[in-house]
Amino acid sequence: MIEAGNDHGQLMDDVYRYQRLIYDITRKYYLLGRDHLIAEMAPKEDAHILEVACGTGRNLALIRRRYPGRTLYGLDISEQMLATARAKLDDEIALAMGDACAFDPKALFDRENFDHIVLSYSLSMIPDWRGAISHATSQLARGGTLHIVDFGDQSDLPVWFKKVLRNWLIRFHVAPRDGLEGILHEMVQTERLRVQHQPLFRTYAQYAHVTVA
Repeated sequence: MIEAGNDHGQLMDDVYRYQRLIYDITRKYYLLGRDHLIAEMAPKEDAHILEVACGTGRNLALIRRRYPGRTLYGLDISEQMLATARAKLDDEIALAMGDACAFDPKALFDRENFDHIVLSYSLSMIPDWRGAISHATSQLARGGTLHIVDFGDQSDLPVWFKKVLRNWLIRFHVAPRDGLEGILHEMVQTERLRVQHQPLFRTYAQYAHVTVA
């Protein structure tokens, strides 16, 4: 296993040392669109699926329930979050500590690549979020898909709501990536990728999937 021992990993451990204990109960009210992402996956029966920044393992548990028989993997930079995920999931789902921008799938999971990779409300907490996207797409098999859900730009919601939401998110070191759609379309110009992007819940959230051609 590769140790993620860097400042961001320590920050995430500090943020979630106690928050992880109530994370799933509280986040279901505002991490909207996660179930939409899972429904959109439709993986083949022999698919290998990785969630980067898997947190408490909530999504992996639901993916397994909806798509039984697929091989699942989880990666997180926070040992605190992984402790919760390990308690929730059994040994059939491989979990490891690693950096979203630099993980080595061969070293961590003995895999060369994956059919699906999930980034669920993680880009808004990863400092080099563009690097995380680029690294994830480089770990996809041909025809594989990267699925992203995160906060949107809230442009169709009242200004006061956006202001309150973002001021609150700052407390958790969360920064919505308003430029996500543009960055994804820039990648299409230089790499063999297909991109689809859509706002969810009146731009509260955004969902995208990136497929290797």
